[in-house]
Amino acid sequence: MGRLREGQYFCFCMEHVRAYNASYNYFNGMSDADVARFQKDSLYGHRPTWNMGVKRAAAGEDGQQFDDPLGMFRSGLHPDRASAAKQPRYGVPAMKALATLGLDDTADAEAIKARYKDLVKKLHPDANGGDRSLEDRLREIIQAYKYLRAAKLA
Repeated sequence: MGRLREGQYFCFCMEHVRAYNASYNYFNGMSDADVARFQKDSLYGHRPTWNMGVKRAAAGEDGQQFDDPLGMFRSGLHPDRASAAKQPRYGVPAMKALATLGLDDTADAEAIKARYKDLVKKLHPDANGGDRSLEDRLREIIQAYKYLRAAKLA
């Protein structure tokens, strides 16, 4: 039936439907300003909009728009709070490889290389007069170093 009577219908034959549609004007009875406002609002689906950054006063102390009683989402907003839950620097395989070389997680690439060279010089059979008893330990050290190099830590 038209504007402000949505959901109500006329029961016309096809000839009268054509005549009604030809003469129908949705904006009939509206002022030019009302038509312009309707057309502007139709760009956004007649939903309320506001400029970016407006309505921030409605947010919480951290700029959150929702209730966060456990503080689960605050760590992303405050880097100093996130540092309290510090992640380990290396994964478990890297830590095992560092332990094989006798190093901890504070070792940098230069320390890893220096420790590897030192251990290879001590454990190599040529340095021990042909003694092959330390050969298994040398293999473990070489394998650990290869892992650290593949992980780009050395």
